[in-house]
Amino acid sequence: MISAYSAKLHFTLWSSKFFTYIRGMLSFWEKQSLLQYDCILLGSGIVGLSTAISYKEKFPRKRVLVLERGILPTGASTKNAGFACIGSLTEILEDLQTMTTEEVVSLVHMRLKGLQLLRSRIGDDRMNYRENGSYELISATESAALEQMENVNSMLFGILPGPAFSHADQKLQNFGFNAQHVQSLVQNNFEGELNTGKMMRTLIDLAFERGIEIKTGCEVVGFEENAQQVLVTVQQPGSKGTLTFSAEQLAICTNAFAKGLLPELDITPGRGQVLITTPVKGLPFKGIFHFDKGYYYFREIEGRVLFGGGRNLDFAGEATTNFELKETIQRDLEEKLRTFILPNHSYTVEDRWTGIMGFGKTKRPIIQAYSGRIFLAVRMGGMGIAIGSEVGRTLAGMMQG
Repeated sequence: MISAYSAKLHFTLWSSKFFTYIRGMLSFWEKQSLLQYDCILLGSGIVGLSTAISYKEKFPRKRVLVLERGILPTGASTKNAGFACIGSLTEILEDLQTMTTEEVVSLVHMRLKGLQLLRSRIGDDRMNYRENGSYELISATESAALEQMENVNSMLFGILPGPAFSHADQKLQNFGFNAQHVQSLVQNNFEGELNTGKMMRTLIDLAFERGIEIKTGCEVVGFEENAQQVLVTVQQPGSKGTLTFSAEQLAICTNAFAKGLLPELDITPGRGQVLITTPVKGLPFKGIFHFDKGYYYFREIEGRVLFGGGRNLDFAGEATTNFELKETIQRDLEEKLRTFILPNHSYTVEDRWTGIMGFGKTKRPIIQAYSGRIFLAVRMGGMGIAIGSEVGRTLAGMMQG
């Protein structure tokens, strides 16, 4: 017969073993082989995948893991407009108000190198890349920018094979824009466009081909560095439990969302809102277009018009990681689309979405060693397509060192 004390002791021991078991549900095999890596990267967008691919090219035998908080990449990599941007005339002139000439030229050069690497890595056909230039719509209030065109061309002469910008007023009538809103047209001779979905699909395929693991639905809740490794803790989907991975190095490539892990960083989120129409019968233009210092942008794609922007209407309100649409900005996009982009055409808006970009006091991205084992590539300034591949290559080289 068991005494009450013995029964209580037996239950206490059993309870302790049971809850230890619950906390340690991972098997010996999982702990030994499935949680340990040489390098872990946070974020499966353009920068995260580009860094992982560049790192794997340098260290083909190392185990590399990419962790993504969403089922699909979270941020702007799969939600952008597909612009391979060098920068519009008025945008560059605005940059010169807060950056030195050398800094602006360096940033444009980074965009060029990033696009060259992206194209050589993926191939133009696999992402429908076309480099037919772009056009900037100039209003009457921006006409002074035209007087600075040759100065900007001279500034960029050393990194481009020819003049970056040229007058294109002769094309205005054919494009059908409302002449009351558009006074002049400037052509950017070196910008391109691509299919964002195909680009990201190919980057994912390339990562898999190189043996890079990608785990989605893994929200990182913390990380800890010690002398031997970095421990990365993620929330287990559908559970209150967590899972901890380890690696010799950690790269944080989560752009605007990096501030949630490192609050001291100079990063401000910026929501970009986009809409796309049904196919427009007799659409008079193709290619890509900017206006208002690059804060608005539109393009033709499969006979539709994709139009986005308006963040400058409410910088404070759009400094958010909330993906919801804002009615006032959507109304502004619809009004501009109707009144001067497509003033003589019938269409309906078929879809809308938002993406989250990362900005700071300067347009230069943050690419640096945060500590001995932790590295950062964040704050793309809305230029992820153009600079993401070069940023990834730079960070991978830093991690190699």
